Amino acid sequence: MERNLIIMHGGGPTAVINASLYGAIRAAQESPEVDRVYVAIGGTGGLLREQLKDVSNVPEEELAGLLTSPASAIGTSRDALEAAEYEAMVPILKKYQVRYVLMNGGNGTMDTCGKLQARCRDTDIRVIGIPKTIDNDLAITDHAPGFGSAARYMAGSVAEVCCDVESLPIHVVVIEALGRNAGWITASSALATDSYAHGPDLIYLPERAFDEEAFLRDVKKLIDEKGHGVVVASEGLHDAAGKPIVEPIFTVGRATYFGDVSAHLANLITKKLGYKARSEKPGLLGRASIAWQSRVDRDEAEACGRAAVAAAVAGETAKMVAIRRLPGETYASETFLVDIHEVMMTERKMPEEFINAEGNGITDAFREWCRPLLGEPLPKLIDLRNGV
Repeated sequence: MERNLIIMHGGGPTAVINASLYGAIRAAQESPEVDRVYVAIGGTGGLLREQLKDVSNVPEEELAGLLTSPASAIGTSRDALEAAEYEAMVPILKKYQVRYVLMNGGNGTMDTCGKLQARCRDTDIRVIGIPKTIDNDLAITDHAPGFGSAARYMAGSVAEVCCDVESLPIHVVVIEALGRNAGWITASSALATDSYAHGPDLIYLPERAFDEEAFLRDVKKLIDEKGHGVVVASEGLHDAAGKPIVEPIFTVGRATYFGDVSAHLANLITKKLGYKARSEKPGLLGRASIAWQSRVDRDEAEACGRAAVAAAVAGETAKMVAIRRLPGETYASETFLVDIHEVMMTERKMPEEFINAEGNGITDAFREWCRPLLGEPLPKLIDLRNGV
């Protein structure tokens, strides 16, 4: 009886999901407790269709390219699974003599891990979750692989926009950030000041109810005092009743296609305040960019993949690999295991101490927490007008 391992991806890809894949494949190849290494092509749907690929003998020179390849090299999915699909997975896993199942994803994927493990309770199949989400909303873990790179992209790109707006200060630019219910990516734009003298002037997070009148007052003050500026807003902004400020295009389960929040806010500025405004929506660029990939994020993603294999072959099941910061002046982290039931569909949002009292910016505490995750220092953007 072989002791095979399978790796699946779930949910939206990141700039480092393939680094976790690399770590898991390499650790499995090196383990005497693993006979074959499979990947499911296209997530859980790929498993159900038996679209499996044996990667046991893929050479290191090819695997190493995963570390700097965007998105998912094996495909991912947002399959809506019911009891019948979970039941159907078990005989397929047995057919391919799979003992170890690794699922790399966010909240929905961890929910899938727990439900699959429940079906495998009377077997020797072990299920381990590898964390992944740019939204950074997984519980327990200090942060999730994928967030650091998305945060680096947001900070660096917003710095470039701020530089542009300062160069031709004739408008207010509204930038829309990814993040359904948690404002981690939106907040990371504040670190633009690590790159350029001027960062975003206003930041709006989904953790606070959006007040249109307060927003217009904030922008009016910005125009009166400065004459131009940059606003960063979450795609998931909602009012006090929980209604999105822009009607979603459609919603199916957890999948919501939000309306164009940045365009809506820019139009509000123009119509209500009579001032020129434009919108920018990086969208998928922010989660796919290898150019802005964080080395810290990549290394931690690989470590999580390796730790998942180590946990599975050691006999662990129904666990997720998590990241813990180590004490000290220099940033360092380690992996540890948490019970999958503590993270299944549990959404972690920005804590109050990271949001300013006005609800239109973030605090220095967040900057200090977030900065190490961006990796190497952001490039410095020069402005010769300073002091003039």
